[in-house]
Amino acid sequence: MFMNPDSEFRTFRGYQLKNQREGKLTAALEDYLEMVYRLCLEDNYARVGKLSELLHVKPSSTSKMIFRLVDLGYLEYDRNDSILLTDKGKKMGAYLLDRHDTLERFLTMIGNTSPLEEAELVEHSLSTSTVLEIKGLMEFFMENPGIEKQYKAFKEQRQGAIGSNKHI
Repeated sequence: MFMNPDSEFRTFRGYQLKNQREGKLTAALEDYLEMVYRLCLEDNYARVGKLSELLHVKPSSTSKMIFRLVDLGYLEYDRNDSILLTDKGKKMGAYLLDRHDTLERFLTMIGNTSPLEEAELVEHSLSTSTVLEIKGLMEFFMENPGIEKQYKAFKEQRQGAIGSNKHI
């Protein structure tokens, strides 16, 4: 197989570093911002302690990440220890939550046994256009329930044929 010398293959970490140099949020920063957004939907603010608890990290780690998000213009941290979203943070937080929910619903639809965990693992790697295409596919299935039934029948037949012959 011929490899194009102009191709820019990288390791997973290499793509992360490239994105970071381009000013994109890291996966960890996205997780914090998404959780702040979720909390702000409920209470209009978030607190370090609650974020630490929900993300299962130490408060000191949470504080560092919050200050990075403040520096990037996504959050404000007031004198009452309240974490607030800026307009930029609200926009990005809404996208991150929608991306997560889309992937979790998609993984559930295709029969994934741990959709929350898997969505958390893959969501950071997908482009906006890929997420939009997944949403479009889900809408297609919703508008065409007969095709969704055909897919599910195909899947059951396929699983029966594979049976205990799984490679992984």
